[in-house]
Amino acid sequence: MSLEIYLDLFSQPCRSVYIFAKKNNIQFDYKKISLFEGYQYSEEYGKINPLRKAPAIKDGDFCLAESVAIMMYLAEKFHTPDHWYPADLQKRARVNEYLSWQHSAIRIHGSKMLWFKLLIPKALGVEVPKEKMDNAVEDLNASLSIFEEKFLQDRPFVVGDQISLADLVAIVEIMQPVGAGVDVFENRPKLKAWKDRVREEIGAELFDEAHQGILYCQEAVKTMDPKKLEHFKPKILKYFLS
Repeated sequence: MSLEIYLDLFSQPCRSVYIFAKKNNIQFDYKKISLFEGYQYSEEYGKINPLRKAPAIKDGDFCLAESVAIMMYLAEKFHTPDHWYPADLQKRARVNEYLSWQHSAIRIHGSKMLWFKLLIPKALGVEVPKEKMDNAVEDLNASLSIFEEKFLQDRPFVVGDQISLADLVAIVEIMQPVGAGVDVFENRPKLKAWKDRVREEIGAELFDEAHQGILYCQEAVKTMDPKKLEHFKPKILKYFLS
């Protein structure tokens, strides 16, 4: 049985899994789904991932959710190059440290900028209070500073001279606000240089392919059907604005 990977590339975790699998020549059946259209709530998808999130994989009879767990599984199963998830105890600990931190920092703050700047006002038709917007910008900038000063420091990549899962997970999250027209790399030359190195290591073509949807999000939102989002509207507003 072939490996199936369920992905929506508007999602940061989905992009990391997609890039990782493609970069490492892992053969898989790409199951393209739409979170905005609610495919995650379908009966079919619930059998793959009861958590109702993406990404998810089905490897024979084995199903797995959560992007970090998926990439670790793929790294072990397909014996990907060591630099992605190093065998060295301390290098692996550095990767794990970043992966453990980012959930409540870069991830949430990067996501908020896309929702606050673009999706909530343009797709849902709800104005975001200025105080919440200002706080979101402040939180994002604080997380980016921590990433530069603590995790990156003066190294080419998070762990050292080679790219790892930490860099891959970081870049997809940091690119999310860009989709809303927020240039997170402006006035951050260290971050911009790191991004350019990551893009080069991944391969410009693959990097740009994976991020094509998010970079055209400002155009895509113009043609979104608001009726398809009505089901999610109360949940989204409660999560972000309550």
